[in-house]
Amino acid sequence: NVPTLVVARLLQGCSAAFVWTIGLALCVETVGPENLGKTIGSIFSFISVGNLVAPLLGGVLYKKAGYAGVFGIGFAVLAIDFIMRLLVIEKKVARRYNFTTQEGSNEDNASNSNDEEAASDEQEPLLGTKAEDDYYTISKEQPAIVRKLPILPCLKNPRLVAALMVAFVQALLLGAFDATIPTIGQEYFGFDSLKAGTLFLPLGVFDFLLGPVFGWVVDKYGTKVAAVGGYTFLVPCLVLLRLPHAGGKNQIILYAGLLALCGVGLAAIGAPSIVEAGNIVQKYYDVNHDWFGEQGPFASLYAMSSVAFCAGLAIGPEIAGELKQVIGYGNMNIVVAIICGLTAALSFFYVGDKPKILRRRHF
Repeated sequence: NVPTLVVARLLQGCSAAFVWTIGLALCVETVGPENLGKTIGSIFSFISVGNLVAPLLGGVLYKKAGYAGVFGIGFAVLAIDFIMRLLVIEKKVARRYNFTTQEGSNEDNASNSNDEEAASDEQEPLLGTKAEDDYYTISKEQPAIVRKLPILPCLKNPRLVAALMVAFVQALLLGAFDATIPTIGQEYFGFDSLKAGTLFLPLGVFDFLLGPVFGWVVDKYGTKVAAVGGYTFLVPCLVLLRLPHAGGKNQIILYAGLLALCGVGLAAIGAPSIVEAGNIVQKYYDVNHDWFGEQGPFASLYAMSSVAFCAGLAIGPEIAGELKQVIGYGNMNIVVAIICGLTAALSFFYVGDKPKILRRRHF
């Protein structure tokens, strides 16, 4: 029943948007800005692995147990997820209760104070001059729709738009892999749905293992290094995906090895978009507390990021599938490589600190 399936997918998308937005807001509140990179890197590693490995697990379950097995496991996972969410205690709520001894409370307070000082120290070089404050100041004279959505004025900043574009392309890549890897396994190597699903393993494993590492790189060296490096690295990897062709064991190994390299690139581009967007909006929030209110702009920011990411997941399979049919798999990867190259250039100019050739101001 197609209408029922459409309604189900709409409800699934709505629930995912709520969970994504609230989850990221809780994450930032809990870990603080100084550890955000490796935390987001870890989160995106799990997300990428889930998106890529789910076809494998779904294929196994469907082959062994049919629809009942697939949806039975799905309901079980959702039940566990729901219980774990009920057990989550927000940091601001936990402060209202004395769960520990006074000594433990004092240590927590000292830790929170140190975290705030570290965050303050990190932000002080970024803000403080009148020119910077003027640049990030939001005029109070705004249309009604802007006052209801206070995050909208931040979109005038090209760095924020670039960060959202980086997230969009990241999701587009995931969607492209998701749509084409199973069909290539069947066409080139004669794999059934189960064996074709195993081709996601090299892609997912490297993304999963290296996501936290590249998140640490973001925390240590900034978002530009990871974004530019990751997308640049993906360009030759995608171009080389033209090499595999129909064949036996050697071609399977070649294809799996290239997918593993692509997994390294996906791990590198996981964290920069969210961290960069958060850094920019934090600067607006520091200057415009009254405009954003007590709750701040971050939930709205992560909702916007969710829209960009989900748009990429929706468009990626469609673009990849159409290109594969029209110009072939190898040429499709050339197009995707060009998109990655353009995103690397965009990241170089607009993600992180400005390049020296563009530095006219100190922001």
